[in-house]
Amino acid sequence: MSSILTVSQINTYLSFKIKNDPKLKGVAIKGEISNLSVNQKSGHIYFTLKDASSALKAVMFYSNVARLKFMPLPGQSVVAFGNIDVYERDGVYQIIVNELLPVGEGESYIALAKLKAELEALGVFSAHKKEICKYPQKIAVVTSANGAALQDIINIISRRYPIVKLSVFSTLVQGVYAPASISKSLAEADKSGADTIILARGGGSSEDLAAFNTKDVTLAVFNCKTPVISAVGHETDWSLADLAADLRAPTPSGAAELAVPDIQEILGEIKLLKSQMNAVVSSKIKLESRMLASYSDMLKTLSPKRKVDDQLYEVKIIEKSINQSALSKMTISRLALESVTEMLESLNPLNIINRGYAAVLVNGKMVSSIDSIAINTETEVLIKGGSFKAKVTEITKTEN
Repeated sequence: MSSILTVSQINTYLSFKIKNDPKLKGVAIKGEISNLSVNQKSGHIYFTLKDASSALKAVMFYSNVARLKFMPLPGQSVVAFGNIDVYERDGVYQIIVNELLPVGEGESYIALAKLKAELEALGVFSAHKKEICKYPQKIAVVTSANGAALQDIINIISRRYPIVKLSVFSTLVQGVYAPASISKSLAEADKSGADTIILARGGGSSEDLAAFNTKDVTLAVFNCKTPVISAVGHETDWSLADLAADLRAPTPSGAAELAVPDIQEILGEIKLLKSQMNAVVSSKIKLESRMLASYSDMLKTLSPKRKVDDQLYEVKIIEKSINQSALSKMTISRLALESVTEMLESLNPLNIINRGYAAVLVNGKMVSSIDSIAINTETEVLIKGGSFKAKVTEITKTEN
């Protein structure tokens, strides 16, 4: 016997199963509105979708109700888009409606969704987006030559970046022939050598913008080798051309601002860069000057000339020292010589003779003792004024 479940348990289980069934998400259901009621406090609307043989509860919350472009009425045929869910408290399943369209628009929406899925499968929307040229030289504008969008683009680009060249590729932007015209103009613009293509239109109703949701135009945007900015004019909804473009702008004026830089900002950046460059160069010059001065001082310190000058200075000091030392020694020697001379002068026998004494020489030698003389010894006697010969005839010795 299976276990017994509570009502809450079975409703929770069914809710889990339904909420996780991918086939019940993003469904589109066609039916007639009945039992319509509006919660005045919350703003939510509650109704039943029915056909000839069945009915389905539906709820649309205020956040989605606020986006409705028509007033739902009982008996009106609509297409409801949303997810199937379970209201566990009452045990009923219902559709949580995200979008609600009258039957005619609903069928168009379904066709557009199918085309979008087809193009998405081809990688048209997920392909790598090309980078918009930051400083373009030429911009190609694909739009109506008579529309206000073109004048807006010209005015803004002329003010922001007057040095760029603008080439206009006139095209139909609505009507049955518009898709072929737009595709042709995009191909011509892509071959013009432009850096950027702006695909523009100044807004309009969904019917007026239908050309930008066609396969031909979307593929033409995707196949451009030149980066494309799409500015179809939608503020909230995106066209297929927007999704295929490399960059999307909400308005033609916005596209013009995205396509070119502001020359005043560039001049400001140049001025700032110039100031920064001057500061860097000035700082570099000061640093190099300090290093040069340091190297100059180092060269002076290590210069051979300085070493020679230092050695010459040392030589001069040594020379001066030697001269002073030699002079001192010469002075000392002169004084010593004078002293010796004085002493020799004082001991010179001739000086004694000049004072009245006599000197006796035997064979040219001074006789210093009586013992050096014998009787009959011939002598020479030196006296003041001359000398004479004498012969010893007598010797008398004295006692010491």
